[in-house]
Amino acid sequence: MMLKTERLYLRPWRDSDREPFAAMNADTHVRKFFPSLLSREESDASILFYQELYKRDGFGLLAAELRETQAFVGFIGIQTMSFPVPAISGLAVEIGWRLAHEVWGRGLATEGARAVLQFALEELQLPEVVAITVPANLPSRRIMEKRGMSHDPQDDFDHPGLPAGHSLRRHVLYRIREEYSSSVKHAWHNARSNIKSTQNYSLH
Repeated sequence: MMLKTERLYLRPWRDSDREPFAAMNADTHVRKFFPSLLSREESDASILFYQELYKRDGFGLLAAELRETQAFVGFIGIQTMSFPVPAISGLAVEIGWRLAHEVWGRGLATEGARAVLQFALEELQLPEVVAITVPANLPSRRIMEKRGMSHDPQDDFDHPGLPAGHSLRRHVLYRIREEYSSSVKHAWHNARSNIKSTQNYSLH
């Protein structure tokens, strides 16, 4: 499985990704909304876990590489959640991303998330994709909203992997369903066609 966007390759993991991924996971900016930094061993184990899920499910969190430089910059993809959330019956499929701090602010996560959601909803024909984060993670929440995901406060939940009273235990849940994604895409294409026909340029 490989996805291509204007600026990114989303591809399977390589051994050469381990060192830059470990550096990311030791960065306090990247891990701001996680319980702790990761050691090199923990970071490498994460990659092995992502690879196992990919083998099991046929999809997963993909390494993100800049097309211009071939530099590894993190991951964007989907995976089956390891625990159920109260608002959903069974295990949901979630979209996630984690990028190196030096490439933040360039719209790469939004760009990659669009390609991943399109693949998940149109190619895999998943009925729904979710995303989770802590309430204070406004940058990630904005990406979810830009990609047409909706949030109902009644769906928010306490992460079972964190103890009661932990500052990061409360999580918000965003959702997007296939029928909503199709309507958004249809409206976007109509708007783009109208702009091109009257102004002779395309949206980017």
